[in-house]
Amino acid sequence: MTTLTKIPNGQQARISVDPRNVISRIEDNTYGGFTEHMGRCIYGGIYDPGNPLSDEDGFRKDVIEAMREIKPPVVRYPGGNFVATYHWMDGVGPRDQRPRRPELAWLGTETNEFGTDEFMRWCEKVGAEPYLCLNFGTGTLDEALGWVEYCNGTRDTYYANLRRKNGREQPYKVKYWALGNEVYGAWQVAQTTKEDYAKKAYQWAKALKLLDDSIKLVLCGESGFSSWDSHVIKECIRFDPHGLADNTTSSLIDMHSIHLYTASSDHLQNVTAPLAAERAIEITAGLIDLARAENRVPPTVPKQKICFDEWNVWDMFRAPGEQGAEEQYTLSDALAVSVWLNVFIRQSRHIGMANIAQSVNVISPLMTDKTGITKQPTWWPLLLFSKYMRGSTLAVHLHSGVYDGPTRPEWVRGAVETPWLDVSAALDDDGLVTLAVVNISSAQDIETQLEGVSTSEGVQVYTVSGEAVDVANTRESQAVSVQEGRWNGKGSYTFPKHSLTMLRWRPRV
Repeated sequence: MTTLTKIPNGQQARISVDPRNVISRIEDNTYGGFTEHMGRCIYGGIYDPGNPLSDEDGFRKDVIEAMREIKPPVVRYPGGNFVATYHWMDGVGPRDQRPRRPELAWLGTETNEFGTDEFMRWCEKVGAEPYLCLNFGTGTLDEALGWVEYCNGTRDTYYANLRRKNGREQPYKVKYWALGNEVYGAWQVAQTTKEDYAKKAYQWAKALKLLDDSIKLVLCGESGFSSWDSHVIKECIRFDPHGLADNTTSSLIDMHSIHLYTASSDHLQNVTAPLAAERAIEITAGLIDLARAENRVPPTVPKQKICFDEWNVWDMFRAPGEQGAEEQYTLSDALAVSVWLNVFIRQSRHIGMANIAQSVNVISPLMTDKTGITKQPTWWPLLLFSKYMRGSTLAVHLHSGVYDGPTRPEWVRGAVETPWLDVSAALDDDGLVTLAVVNISSAQDIETQLEGVSTSEGVQVYTVSGEAVDVANTRESQAVSVQEGRWNGKGSYTFPKHSLTMLRWRPRV
């Protein structure tokens, strides 16, 4: 949580942080990933059999190593829009017997060479939990129940035995399941209304938890600030103990998903756009509170959190989805991703999961070719946050001047403040404080008085920047990376223009 005192531009900024002011726990799942059968995310991305860089299962070893570096605790699969015509049975069993299907989301052909068991093996190698999205387009409830049984079943039943026949004796214990993806959208196969979706989702949830009450179900939301979100939250976040093992502490719905992408060719609009997500989270959290109050959900039922399971910088005209959505990211985009991540830290009390879309090649910080990988500018803030912004959110107070120009989306200007310094802080489980500061200005370094930096060991400094906001990385040149340094922690600190700075220290006892 960061509070702001607005000061005139030109006055010295000030940041106050105190390690005693712990706000809320940061869920590890904030740093989740997402893989979809889209473009080169799966084929040629995480799965590239025959390539010398791949292992015995066809998985790219350099991608696995990179994913282990950022340690995503959970990865969403198989979509995305792809899931609306995906039938999981096509992707299990002997590969030479799997059917090739027309793929309608991105207008390709799906070979089904990579399916459930392959994804589960890849997750095990990466060290991530799987998060599966159910087909709410052309799929059926019976099909969904079969998939849960295949993944989690322990009894002598058909789909559990099919998993055993396919070589996996022990259940996968898949915890997270999404009740469809973006089914509100005109781009979706079998788009539906909010009324029809709410009825269907609630009935599916009831059946799925009768089969396996250990799973966590994620409701399909929109942006967080729409009538769709308001309606489905009101209808589905309610108390109905039918079929639940513990009718005082359980719920059919565990999280509500929202999606948002931001982008602008104008740097300042680009880096302030993620603040729309902050307001979306606050609105969604309020809608959840309203539904629980009006539906008289007992306080013993844990509060539903938000699953921000698609987020990123994506210009859909610059990188069309049907052409593979291979964005070339710039330093400006890296700073926008930094603001996105600051939002999640500040709003940690409401975030149960967040998943950057996507993990490889498709609007991704990580790009592959046949001979290696390129870490795009957006890779570096994701790496720093995933390594150091863990534990609990700290309260921060900021005195800063404010950018008062146009925003994209336009409504951000009237909804939230846009300070030149975007700030969050965390206290990790080892007692170290990390302060993340994005100087969004492309023109001015900002000297800042830091209050609360009390340490006898000095401050570790990590900086992500570059010569200009439009620089990008290639295999041959890393124009944007992390620079490391030290600071004595005394006096003021100058945050360079167009930069992310992380200051990390152990407070003096």
